[in-house]
Amino acid sequence: MAGSSDERSKAAADNDPAAEGQPTSSRTILSTMPEVREASLKVARSAQRLLSIFTPDLEPLIYGEDPFLEAVKRLVLARSYAKVRVLLADPSRAMVDNNRFLALARRLTSCIDLRAMSPEYPASAGAFIIADDKAVVYRLQADRWDGVADMNDPVGVRRYLNFFDEVWQTSMQESQMRQMLM
Repeated sequence: MAGSSDERSKAAADNDPAAEGQPTSSRTILSTMPEVREASLKVARSAQRLLSIFTPDLEPLIYGEDPFLEAVKRLVLARSYAKVRVLLADPSRAMVDNNRFLALARRLTSCIDLRAMSPEYPASAGAFIIADDKAVVYRLQADRWDGVADMNDPVGVRRYLNFFDEVWQTSMQESQMRQMLM
């Protein structure tokens, strides 16, 4: 019987994420703009090679703040292979508001790609930021601050990245957006 008890303990330890070397969940519920801003900054700072942002209009209260802009600059200037991809549901609003992120993107065109979402996708698809294939801040409704942040959710992040990549393939590049708005 002692052998079977040891086997049960080992099996339980194998399924325990807190067991040796296995990551634990880092999920946080967000409900205010400062929480979303701080979580988004944390995600941006954790990026090593790719930052993907799905936003209605480059929300200046999140993506236009100095600490966030510095994190993006640090990412793309420290690593020649690093990229930032941004999908906008309403690029006209970002372009009219003299958005600071947009100004940074225009200076770093080889590192930051901006695209307008194709009209075939609903603009109400939420908002999210993803670092590499691991960390995410996600809001189900872009016009609300309620959301979730997780610094280690490769399975959940993969779903959002697949959606992002699908929309990215059918979207207009920034030069096309500018021509459309003129």
